[in-house]
Amino acid sequence: MTVTVRFYSYFKDLAGCEQTEESVPDGSTLEQLFNHIATRFPRLASMRNSTLMAVGGEYRSRSDTLKPGDEVSFFPPVQGG
Repeated sequence: MTVTVRFYSYFKDLAGCEQTEESVPDGSTLEQLFNHIATRFPRLASMRNSTLMAVGGEYRSRSDTLKPGDEVSFFPPVQGG
């Protein structure tokens, strides 16, 4: 299945793009998608434990299952001041 992945903030610099279309096996979770993305964009791998993930604009658990056509957003950790 195909999903769209959008990168925000400095994740765009780490990935070298704002978004990508990715093919993953049916039934893949957000965690599995991130692992796939970290292999394709190795500079994101170090952000594995702190990446915030959303599907369709709603934050989701890494164990959530993706559906074909989902739009996934990856955000760096939120920092306040």
